[in-house]
Parts: sequence; C-alpha cells; structure tokens
Amino acid sequence: MSETRATTMRTDMCGALRATDAGRTVSVCGWVARRREHGEHLAFIDLRDHTGLVQCVIHGDHDLRSEYVARITGVVRPRPEGTVNASLGTGDIEIQDCIVEILASAEPPPFPLDARADDVDENVRLRFRYLDLRRERLQRNLRARAAVNSAVRRAMERQGFAEVETPMLMPSTPEGAREFLVPSRKEPGSFYALPQSPQLFKQLLMVGGFDRYFQIARCLRDEDLRADRQYEFMQLDAEMSFVDQDDVLAAISEAVLDAAEAVTGERPDAIPRITWHEAMDRYGVDKPDLRFAMELTELTPIFAETGFKAFAGASSIKGIRVPGRAEEFGRSKLDALTDRAKKLGAKGLVWMRVAADGTLDSPVAKFLVEAEQQALRDALAAEPGDLLLVVADEWATSCEVLGHLRNDLGRPPVHKGPYKYVWVVDFPMFVGVSDAGIPKPGHHPFTRPHPDDIDKLESDPMNVRSRAYDLVLNGWELGSGSIRIHEPELQQRIFNLLGIAPDEAMKRFGFFLTPFRYGAPPHGGFAFGIDRLVAILAGEENIREVIAFPKTQSGTDPMTNSPTPVDAKQLLDLGLRVLPKVE
Repeated sequence: MSETRATTMRTDMCGALRATDAGRTVSVCGWVARRREHGEHLAFIDLRDHTGLVQCVIHGDHDLRSEYVARITGVVRPRPEGTVNASLGTGDIEIQDCIVEILASAEPPPFPLDARADDVDENVRLRFRYLDLRRERLQRNLRARAAVNSAVRRAMERQGFAEVETPMLMPSTPEGAREFLVPSRKEPGSFYALPQSPQLFKQLLMVGGFDRYFQIARCLRDEDLRADRQYEFMQLDAEMSFVDQDDVLAAISEAVLDAAEAVTGERPDAIPRITWHEAMDRYGVDKPDLRFAMELTELTPIFAETGFKAFAGASSIKGIRVPGRAEEFGRSKLDALTDRAKKLGAKGLVWMRVAADGTLDSPVAKFLVEAEQQALRDALAAEPGDLLLVVADEWATSCEVLGHLRNDLGRPPVHKGPYKYVWVVDFPMFVGVSDAGIPKPGHHPFTRPHPDDIDKLESDPMNVRSRAYDLVLNGWELGSGSIRIHEPELQQRIFNLLGIAPDEAMKRFGFFLTPFRYGAPPHGGFAFGIDRLVAILAGEENIREVIAFPKTQSGTDPMTNSPTPVDAKQLLDLGLRVLPKVE
C-alpha cells in the first residue's frame, strides 16, 4: 500500500499511488493539471498535488478546467494494456469510477504551470509567484531547502549547539556593507539597523557562557542584487567557545555534508583545505572551482635570463594550458582575450597555439630561444591542439588575471556536478592601505591574527595572516568565519593599526567591547548562506529559484508592488520627510 498522508478530505497523495494500491477506494485532492476529452461523456483528468500527478477517468459532464481545485474519489485500477506511461511514477495505474467534487474554480493561469514556464518573463513569474510555486521545479527546490534546514539543524544539535534567536533591531555599524535603517518612533532622528549578520550578538553569547550557539538567521544588506545575492538572505550562523580553527571547520563540515546528503542522497568526501596563498597561486582566485584542472603554472625561473622584453625583469610569470582548444581561437578571439586581460589589469597577454608538430604558433615565439620554448612546453604539459596563455606582471596581477581567464574558459555551469567543496584558510589580515597609510582589514576588525604572525603586526602588517577561513563550493563562496580576538589588549592593537583610538573604539563598539573586560573565552565561528548552498544542490544558477518570494534584479517585488510610498501621517509620526531624489 502507498504511503498516505490522510486527512478528513483525502486518503492518499496523488503522486504516491502505485500498482500495489489496485482495488483500493481512494480520495485524492489537488489541482487539475490537464483535461483530455475522449468522446461526449468521457474525460481523462490529470490531478496534481505537490507529490505528482495521477490520471482520473471521469464519466459524465463535469466542468473541470485547468487549475480547478477538486476532490476525486474512486477505485485504483491498472491502466489498460498499451496505455502505461513509464515516465510517470503513477503511470501504470489510474483512478476509475470517479466521484468528483469541485472545491474551487479558477481563472485560466497567465502562463503554463509546467516546464514551459521557464521561458516566461521572470517579472511575470514573480508577479504571480503563488502560481509559479505550484510548478514541480519550485516545489522540488523549496522542499530541498527544507531538507537542508532540517539536516543542518539536526547536525548542530547533535554536536551540542543551542539554538538562540538574536535581535532584528540593532545599532548601526556602518563600516560594513550598506544597511537597511529603521527609524525610531519613540526617539525621532534615531535609527535601528536590520542585521547584516548576528556577529556581535553571537560573540556576546560566548561571553555569556553559552559555549556553542547556532541559528538559521535572516540577514539583510542593502547591496545591489545579482544571481547569488538578495536583500534578504538566510544563513547558518554558529559560534563556539574554547576552540581553534580545526574545531570550527570540523563542526561546520559536518553540517554541510549532512545537508548535501539530505538533498542528493550521497555524502560528499571530506572537505580538503588550502591556504589563501595556495588558492591564488594555483587558481588565481580565493574561491577556486575544483571541478576542472587548468591550474596556474609558475614559469618565472624559465625566463630568468630571457631576452624577450615583455618577460625580462617581471617578478611573476605564470601560464595556463587550455587543452585541445587552439583551433577555436582565431585572431579575433585571441585579440578579445588580450583585451580582457588588459581590462583585468595586465599589461598584456601572450598566447601560443601548439601546432601538430609541437611547435609554438605565436607572434612572440621568435623572441624565445628553443630551450625556453621547450621548457615552457614541458612546464605546461603542452600537447598539439592546446592553447597556452601567459601573463608577466606582479604576482598578484598575474594570478588574478589568469584566474579570471581560467574561469572564463574552463568553468562548467554552476548547476553541473560534481560537488567540490574546499576550505580556504590563512587569509591576509590586511588588504592594502588607505591614502592615509592605514591598513584595510581583510575581514572584520575582530578577527584574530595568525599566532605565528602577531609579532609582525606593527612592523610588517601586510604580511600578517589571519585566522579567517572561507568555505567554497564549485567556485561559489558559501560563507566565511574566523577565530576571534578575545583579549582587550590585542583588540586595541588592531584598532590602533586601523586608526581607531581607544575613545573612538568605545564610542563605536563600547556595548560590544565592555563585556570582554569581564572574561571572554577563546572563541570562533562561521556562517554560510543557505540560499547559495541550496541553489547549487538543486542545480540552479540563481538563488531566486530557491527562495519562495524573492525580489527582482532591481530589488522590487512585482507581486506586492513593493517598495511603495507611505502616507504623510506615518512619516510625521517618525519625524521624517522625503526629499527629492538626487540624480
């Protein structure tokens, strides 16, 4: 007998019925997906709920139309020979001797509620999102999301984490991403901010002795939207006391792998880790996609004595091999690649096609002696038909330019497997300096320096590593975290480097810093995006497809027509007035 979720109105779900149910009298409820007429008083109705379709044989006159809501009671029978639908889970049975009850009529939907809707303008789909949600694709995606949330919650609870909710109204911290502000009616001219993350509160929970905290938290950032970003997003947020980096990575890995297994049915391998420097050196980006090779190769020693001016004196010469694609790249495409490299910051791009006889077809080949050409071929494992790309510049530029070209030329679509996770660790503590010579933090200013580099904070800050780490999946950054500073003295050293004097630090972060005077444990944490993880596991390239009610690329909601103006009285109560937009 099939699995049932019986209620007073139904005995079974539409998509759960099977041949083993033959002979049973059942009641199913759902929407009319399709009606096919067979003669004057006979129709075949495909009734749909979120589990799938079942065919119902209807005799007599029944005004059942597309998307009508109906309850159908009848007997499960095997389909007649030659009418079995092998592509449908219920394809070998149908419901006969049907009694039909129309529960609700429906106007014709504005677009077909099947795979054809993928080609419908997205604004139309979002305007009628409640209809779009009936489709198998959206049902599958949002139920995958529910499975991820459930698996994550179980994994965290199994590891001793307590779920704690943190405030949605908090003080503004404008040094981060752009915030959504909420005016205070009680304190005109003052504002709350909606949380970009629970960062400050979760660290205070560690001061409060909670030891292990987690939350599936809603966060908000007023940043431009894109395929992997919405104003509102959900993240698994966690913090742990008396731990080091290995402990945090192990706990988060457990939750992530459990989530992947819940959706795909297979548990991924243990997650490898590489340092930030290694990621940049080998892949040119700090969120590497490990599904394909084309790693960057160090070529600087080969050209140490070269007479080729473009390579001579360059501090870093790197190359990549694009296997078997030389013939695809005529001169116009190669010129476009060169322009792309220059826009990314390179002085130029050297390209070489490997001919059938192994020689290098390139305008620069004549400037390289045979020993250099052979060493280049050997270093890149070049074979006939390959395209070789070389950049000579500063190390960071060579890495970044080739990293982008590597992704442009080799990266599979995000929705294509396999799933390749990687932890990237030991990020730089600081990333560049301001015009005033003040270091810029690579993470937030509460990130702990690497213990081996603390002595270099004042003398050589740009070469200090941090205890920050990112989790990357198929080239998408899922989330980031760090081991935190828990000693007030070390925290002020970092503030001093950032040009924040003690009195200014107390003014900006006093509510957060003062508790640390009362004994804070060593602690660290992490947060990863639920939306991004589900999108990849569901095979989607845009997180809007795994969010029930998302915003458009421009940040609007066609279904509710938000954002909308508010009336004058509401503004008056808040002590606000709207000024004309400054162009």
